[in-house]
Amino acid sequence: MRYIIIGAGAVGGTVGGRLAGSGAEVVLVARGAHRTALTEGGLRLRVPQGEQTYRLPVVDGPTALGTLRADDVLVLAVKTQDSETALQAWAAAPVEGGGTAAERLPLVCAQNGVESQRLALRRFRHVYGVCVWLPSTLVEPGVVSADGAPLTGILHLGRHPHGVDDTARRIAADLEKAHFEAPVVADVSRWQYAKLLSNLGNALEAVSGLGGDPEAEAIYARVRAEGETVLRAAGIPYASTEEQRAVRGDKVTLVPLDDAPRGGSSWQSLSRGAGSIEADYLNGEIALLGRLHGVPTPLNELLQRLANTFAREHRAPGSLPVEELARLADDAVAFLQEG
Repeated sequence: MRYIIIGAGAVGGTVGGRLAGSGAEVVLVARGAHRTALTEGGLRLRVPQGEQTYRLPVVDGPTALGTLRADDVLVLAVKTQDSETALQAWAAAPVEGGGTAAERLPLVCAQNGVESQRLALRRFRHVYGVCVWLPSTLVEPGVVSADGAPLTGILHLGRHPHGVDDTARRIAADLEKAHFEAPVVADVSRWQYAKLLSNLGNALEAVSGLGGDPEAEAIYARVRAEGETVLRAAGIPYASTEEQRAVRGDKVTLVPLDDAPRGGSSWQSLSRGAGSIEADYLNGEIALLGRLHGVPTPLNELLQRLANTFAREHRAPGSLPVEELARLADDAVAFLQEG
């Protein structure tokens, strides 16, 4: 199979590089300065074992590839706020033997949150979800780092909305040759919702700084508890913290790499001045479910609003003092109670 990585940033670049290093055929899809760097100098992937450069085909969309192959796998790895544009672009791409990508090709959503696979299912017949446990960073255009060892990441994989098939097993087999563990599960959304609860702290990290502050940890605990209450009210199952720990063990231990910037995906979006952030599909997912099921979500709404403001106004990541965030959180809860 040929893997077309739509969004060759931190996650997509790492998956694409690792697959290429194991002998798989890979095409990278990128834009702007990153595309230029990938085209001119190749993909430089930094991992604890060293740095490797992969010179791979790089395109900016389906037109540059012409008719797609019947054995192509589309891996959607853009941020969720960019999914609709990417899905629209790739759905109508022709495939050899007739039909379109939306009709014939598997689309694998390797992203945070749960919304992209819903969007994909509106157009694509064969959609697969991935729970992405993959610490990685886009260091600079053309350079990606992934500091997990001995495995680069763990990628639970299954059909959306549920089930498994031979295509999922073949993709998982390729991933497992490429320094990943890739369990094929019929209930991938259960793992994705568990990861969503962890990702509720992304906005907190982005606006008030990296972990370690006890007050920030206390705010995150309240934000997560709000999310858990919402998922229970919605009847949505999720893997427990203990189950996740048992599966991961010490398979993906962080080995900090020299010169690699710190911070998760939302922090990275602010540090690059991207102008957008994925909070609408993380904290915003909890806010949406809360409104649907009658559960108040003042803390997740606050983080969603702050993260979007920081992105829109190009504020520096971590620039809101955690004491001020704590005050805003208390005010948000008090306002709800008074109302």
